[in-house]
Amino acid sequence: MSGGVGTEAPVAPPAVEAAADFHVAGSGLPAHEVLRRDQLFRRSLLLADLTAFVLAVAALAEFSNRSVRLTWVGVAGLVAVFVGAKIVGLYDRDEALLHKTTLDEAPKLFQVATLGALCAWLAGGFIIGGGTLDRGEALALWLMLILFLILARASARAFALALAPTERCLFIGDRQSAETIESKLADNHGLKAELVGSINPAEAPLWSADGASAVRLTEIRALARQLDVQRAVVAPDGFEPEKMLDLVCTLEAIGVKVSVLPRMLEVVGSSVEFDDLHGVMVMGIKRFALTRSSTFVKRCFDLAGATLGLLAMAPVMLAIAIAIKLDSRGPVFFKQRRVGRHGHCFEVYKFRTMVADADALKESLRDLNEAKDGLFKIADDPRITRVGRLLRKTSIDELPQLFNVIRGEMSLVGPRPLVVDEDQHVKGWYRRRLELMPGITGPWQILGPARVPLREMGAMDYLYVANWSLWGDVKILLRTVSHVFARKGL
Repeated sequence: MSGGVGTEAPVAPPAVEAAADFHVAGSGLPAHEVLRRDQLFRRSLLLADLTAFVLAVAALAEFSNRSVRLTWVGVAGLVAVFVGAKIVGLYDRDEALLHKTTLDEAPKLFQVATLGALCAWLAGGFIIGGGTLDRGEALALWLMLILFLILARASARAFALALAPTERCLFIGDRQSAETIESKLADNHGLKAELVGSINPAEAPLWSADGASAVRLTEIRALARQLDVQRAVVAPDGFEPEKMLDLVCTLEAIGVKVSVLPRMLEVVGSSVEFDDLHGVMVMGIKRFALTRSSTFVKRCFDLAGATLGLLAMAPVMLAIAIAIKLDSRGPVFFKQRRVGRHGHCFEVYKFRTMVADADALKESLRDLNEAKDGLFKIADDPRITRVGRLLRKTSIDELPQLFNVIRGEMSLVGPRPLVVDEDQHVKGWYRRRLELMPGITGPWQILGPARVPLREMGAMDYLYVANWSLWGDVKILLRTVSHVFARKGL
């Protein structure tokens, strides 16, 4: 068999093919190519870490006017740091993931940087000439290690992703989930995967009534080999645990990676703690609402960020105000009534990007609406002014919302503030998104509001509230900044 795994012939399993409505996209990769893909990411990350440490030490030596020494002690300390990175899983994490990100592993990179700075401080004279590092130099080295590790790893992943072949995925689950996963693989940056086949258990039962699974599992194995699948994404609704185990073991036995899409996590997200009850694993779900201390920390973070943002951007905001007045008649700021925390309404501030009578023209443009489920969004809205188009492209029309943050009506990061008629479409437990103040940015903004249906946006906001952490807010802000600099708009 050319381009397959194992020695079986690539027979198309009729029972699965007839009922599963799967499609085939191109030819696949042999097993050694799959291993080479994983090795590309591991080796790129190892090289990135080495580069980060060399750059940090060289920068410290330059700033402190010292020389760099290459000794066995220094090499041993560097090896110890890399062993520590291996122990915490920083070289094996990408193999299990479809979306390989650097910010998500930043807490572990802090640990690695701390270990590296500690080793350099203890053996400073063997690494940098002129004696032991003082506390200021050790702190500077630690900060540079954190920065260089994050930047180098992000660059290495981008490089490896560009070189790596597309990961071929088989979906096993209901049709709606298959369509969702296919759209996510096609639309989002940071991914290089495609859905090459799908099996719907409701249309092609994987197990017979008496529990016999050998035939169906053989068919799935044959299908995975025929399509040269490297990863299976499974939505295990209705699967009994032992049958799910059979499926996972069958796929892993032929070298197919498995990603699971558990529906329970749509409600609890990652806000769980695993509890080992003497061999029985139990998931403890954290409470939904923020504690008083978490609320206080988030508010302090918002006030500090908004104040610094206003001070830093004051000259830019003044220039924008002048440009808006010169470009078209009307006020500088646009105010709109939005639904905030606990359903209380407030006036949100933005730089005006449309003509003065934009609201009056909305109904006449309703047939051009590109958003779904009650949202209104047009990519090339004819009501947008020339200056407004630039402001929206760079997302800096949102800057006046920093005043809303100072007033306690908004947060830097939070659920999307909806207008009243849009909020009426949010039903059921999705309304718990209003437990937190709305944000200038959020997980929905990174994907682009026009591309996110209202129901999906509500689920994303709910999970943001359920899984809130200060580091989560920092990650969203950093990703928002990268989107703005990429001129993707929000």
